[in-house]
Amino acid sequence: MKIAFIADPLDSFKIYKDTTFAIMREAAGRGHSLYAMEQEDLMWRGGTVFGHARRIHLTGEKAAWYRAEPASTGSLADFDAVLMRKDPPFDMEYVYSTYLLELAEANGARVFNRPRAIRDWNEKMGIARFSQFTPPTLVTRRDQLIREFLAEHGDVILKPLDGMGGTSVFRVRNDDPNVNVIIETVTHYGRKTIMAQRFIPEIRDGDKRVLLIAGKPVPYCLARVPRPGETRGNLAAGATGEARALTARDREIGEALGPALYREGLLLVGLDVIGDYLTEVNVTSPTCFQEIAEQTGFNVAGMLMDALETGGVP
Repeated sequence: MKIAFIADPLDSFKIYKDTTFAIMREAAGRGHSLYAMEQEDLMWRGGTVFGHARRIHLTGEKAAWYRAEPASTGSLADFDAVLMRKDPPFDMEYVYSTYLLELAEANGARVFNRPRAIRDWNEKMGIARFSQFTPPTLVTRRDQLIREFLAEHGDVILKPLDGMGGTSVFRVRNDDPNVNVIIETVTHYGRKTIMAQRFIPEIRDGDKRVLLIAGKPVPYCLARVPRPGETRGNLAAGATGEARALTARDREIGEALGPALYREGLLLVGLDVIGDYLTEVNVTSPTCFQEIAEQTGFNVAGMLMDALETGGVP
């Protein structure tokens, strides 16, 4: 197979933990050809979406981990699979890329995750379609509604709908003297819609990343355990990753959501589960492959490649 990866610059990869690298390594080990491009390498001309891609070869070294051939321009439909692995932020450039990739699909390209599904499934709002698994949640930009929600639950999390890595996530209690400024900051004085959720004490045991591949849960999750004094279970915020077997509740959530998300064209999804509650549905470039594989021996990238090799679509 010829597999194209749309990702961040290769030289920015931390290959000891990068999930895209893990997928590349698994694909190369199976004899597939690897090509790399960035968002700026996508273009539409004369009814066709092209990519300016470089074929790359993995060297097995830690520093100079790849060797690249000169770039060439060709139709995305010429690849057997195109993996959209650009990390957030999900900004307008990301949206424009999904438009181009959707046009490429019309030309016959096989894009994973499907661009329309990436665009439609906001990673915070996605949980609203599965409210039976969520904690009490409010989405609004109205100050008074947020205050009423806080008064009802006493201890809540406030977060923007477009955040990543734990940025601008606040825990607020009824007696917090900074309530006013926190609400003003996170809502931009009522101009920005946010999500409020009842605080889940089980965050102390970790924010679990439950991976779904082709509609089925990976049997292990990665619990991101917050550092002392922190309530954010994000590796970027200093959390520690601990691989664990799925609990019965984790599996229940994964098996309930998996088929529906897969039918939407989401080959790879990362659910965030705290305690027994679903808090986010990550669809852009879910991670944690390497941490799970290193701690459990389960080949997550192999499970993904098995799905790609058998078609990748339901």
